[in-house]
Amino acid sequence: MADDGNKPGAPRDLVKAESMIQLAIALPIGCLIGWLAGSWADRHFGQHWIGITGILLGAAAGFLQMFRTAAKYLKDSR
Repeated sequence: MADDGNKPGAPRDLVKAESMIQLAIALPIGCLIGWLAGSWADRHFGQHWIGITGILLGAAAGFLQMFRTAAKYLKDSR
């Protein structure tokens, strides 16, 4: 049987595309979730700074996810 790993459109290419999509949405989704959680905490506790902290923590989580995904992609491509 022929090796399908080198054909365009092989499942490996789809997995790589999915990894790239994860890279593209990790940071915005992290910031959005952090902002939503921070806004809720602002209303719940009557503060005004928790929303900003939530955005920063969400951005940090998004960057961490981006680095993990990129490291896995680079490791798998070798």
